[in-house]
Amino acid sequence: MGVILSSTILRKVAMALSGIFLMVFLLQHFVINITSVFSATIFNQFSHFMGTNPVVQFLLQPVLIFGVIFHFVMGFVLDIQNRRARGTRYAVYKGSANASWASRNMIISGATVLAFLALHFYDFWVPEINYKYVEVLPEDPNRYYEELVHKFEDLTRVVLYVVSFFFLALHLSHGFSSAFQSMGFNNKYTPAVKSFGKLYAVGIPLGFAFIAIFHFLNH
Repeated sequence: MGVILSSTILRKVAMALSGIFLMVFLLQHFVINITSVFSATIFNQFSHFMGTNPVVQFLLQPVLIFGVIFHFVMGFVLDIQNRRARGTRYAVYKGSANASWASRNMIISGATVLAFLALHFYDFWVPEINYKYVEVLPEDPNRYYEELVHKFEDLTRVVLYVVSFFFLALHLSHGFSSAFQSMGFNNKYTPAVKSFGKLYAVGIPLGFAFIAIFHFLNH
């Protein structure tokens, strides 16, 4: 029993660390993308740096891809464990009386976010790989803004992105506080962490949705 408990705790800590890593990346990704609303030049400069820097391309990018896969695989494993434990722990499970919708359905919001990431990779990462390593086209430091705007000319794609950001907000609303709780940060700073978590969970997805809608309306 002690071994199982220890294994579960380790999985939760690993899940928390990967989640925090992905949240840091998400913030960085948002900071770069929001510049496209204000300045095509600045957005192109940021994107060109990220797209040509060897540390980003050959070190951080593989780590990011591994982090995404690890986080979601670990999420599915923990969700299965939680559902089994829940079945034995409660004779009658009262839904939101025991936990919020977001915490009880992280697997749903997580799967939606994963589907969004697949779309996002198809829209941006695959064309980038094709541009650089398949067709081997000459590097154009001013191409990134037009490529971004082009993706948001289609209303269906914009709707898919906005819906995905809604589920991302749900996922983050529980995931943020859960990650820090798993790391043992239950102390006097907990209210501040929870407040920041709520701001982050709403602000970042809302910001991404704003970017998509802005470019659709202004293309």
